[in-house]
Amino acid sequence: MTYRFHAIIKKEEKELQRERANQVQNWVYAGMLFTILAMIACIYWLVKGTVWEGHLMEWLNIVVRVMHITFGIAWIGASFYFVFLENALNRTEGIRDELAGNLWAVHGGGFYYLEKYKVAPKEIPKHLHWFKYEAYFTWVTGIALLLIVYYFNATALLVDTSVMKLSSVEAISIGIGSFVVAWILYDQLCKSPLAKKPFLFAVVGILILTGFAFFYAHVFSARAAFIHFGAMLGTLMVGNVFFVIIPSQKAMVHAAKKGMLPDAQKGKNALFRSISNNYFTFPVLFVMVSNHFPSTFGNQYQWVVLMAISVATAGIKHWLNMREQGKINVWLLPASVILLLAVAYTTAPKAVTTKCNSTVNFIEVNNIIQQRCVQCHSAKPTDNVYTTAPNGVKYDTPAEIVAKKDMILLRVVTTHTMPQNNKTNMTLDERESIRCWIEQGAKTQ
Repeated sequence: MTYRFHAIIKKEEKELQRERANQVQNWVYAGMLFTILAMIACIYWLVKGTVWEGHLMEWLNIVVRVMHITFGIAWIGASFYFVFLENALNRTEGIRDELAGNLWAVHGGGFYYLEKYKVAPKEIPKHLHWFKYEAYFTWVTGIALLLIVYYFNATALLVDTSVMKLSSVEAISIGIGSFVVAWILYDQLCKSPLAKKPFLFAVVGILILTGFAFFYAHVFSARAAFIHFGAMLGTLMVGNVFFVIIPSQKAMVHAAKKGMLPDAQKGKNALFRSISNNYFTFPVLFVMVSNHFPSTFGNQYQWVVLMAISVATAGIKHWLNMREQGKINVWLLPASVILLLAVAYTTAPKAVTTKCNSTVNFIEVNNIIQQRCVQCHSAKPTDNVYTTAPNGVKYDTPAEIVAKKDMILLRVVTTHTMPQNNKTNMTLDERESIRCWIEQGAKTQ
């Protein structure tokens, strides 16, 4: 008995030492992160207002964007995988009483066998992997990217005075504050009785998200409105992980280690939030790439477009989840696809019936482009934000302008999304002249 008692004490001491080591490691990593951020901030203030500012911001954009994409792939991939496991578990054939289900799988030339416990195993394994850092680093890099692209250049990319006249501080405060408000509303919704009524929960959730989409569209520039909607969803997702999923799992592991029966409700709460995150993934992915497609964020009713695509993609994810469960729904996928097609149809440019009164020559168009566009789109940009031509698009020569006439028609004439936030004050008459020149053949002679 004495030997067994000492063995138990020794085991608990080792576990305590391991937990302390992990905590120290986490603090060291956090310290390194804040040190790097402080160094970057100091460098930024040193080069602010110099020729190096744009160069620094561009490289920060590249590095943080790659990190964000990498961590995002890991997080979303884990979400898809574990929700698939939950949906595809064998719950009936040869299941031990302590199990909720099991699954055989084959991948990479090997066979895998997985088991899910109803609550927890009798003994917690020594090595237990936690899926949390993918979520944390995705959010941290996402917020860093928001700072680099939109907040450090708030007057150029975040604020659109034609939408709402705001100072940089006001706009940034609204953006960050909206994430906090969104989390509070969503968290209370998840804790409400509606959480037990999936359909009503989804309807109320969609209405809340629609309110935020409408709000962002009437406060920020078009691109910034979409990005903030995606950042808001990402904040809800990481909030689920940080405030609910991981604490629930820690409580269950702690109880199991102490020989107590874990609270099964905590596991159910964590699963509910995890599945909720799973439905957010497709809308977030759309928002991440939406900035490359002005027919969406540049639409007059962009918030309607945003919500229609979000609902349609979430519908597709629900169909996939049901399919993994072996359930058949004949209308959900077609309805979601039809909604996406309806968005594509309604956002198509309207045919222009206004006739051009006279022939527009290239000299007139070139003067407009040189006055309004080459600040950014040039081999040697003079803009205070872009030190290289965005997406490599340059308008220094007639050949370069003609080669991009279709893009110019879409961005300048149809959607009015260029110049960015109309920074150079291009007039409607100038846009009309460019339209006429393109419709007349885009000739340089």
